[in-house]
Amino acid sequence: QVQVVESGGGLVQTGGSLTLSCAASGRIFSISHMNWYRQVPEKQREFVARFDSGGNTNYADAVKGRFTISRDDHKNTVYLQMNSLKLEDTAVYYCVVKAYSDDDLGPPKDYWGKGTLVTVSS
Repeated sequence: QVQVVESGGGLVQTGGSLTLSCAASGRIFSISHMNWYRQVPEKQREFVARFDSGGNTNYADAVKGRFTISRDDHKNTVYLQMNSLKLEDTAVYYCVVKAYSDDDLGPPKDYWGKGTLVTVSS
């Protein structure tokens, strides 16, 4: 199986910065996309950023210019550098890793972490 664990969440004031990390481990053959999503209670989970296997990045309009996604393939880790944080960035941030597993010869699957809470206060 593949395990995904996020870290780095916490409390930060508006305008501040925070870096989230997400490490994938287990029986990984290879990783395709690495993504960040976020969710606020009573709202749908929303896409934040993606770093694909080709080195391309995509961002939600709400975070463009403020957040930066990066990845370290040697460590199977993806990062989310969040700057100029706003109150509306408060959410649980989830990492999603699309990976081929050693246990499954089929197409890559999405593996979700349990999330890390980011709280932005005024």
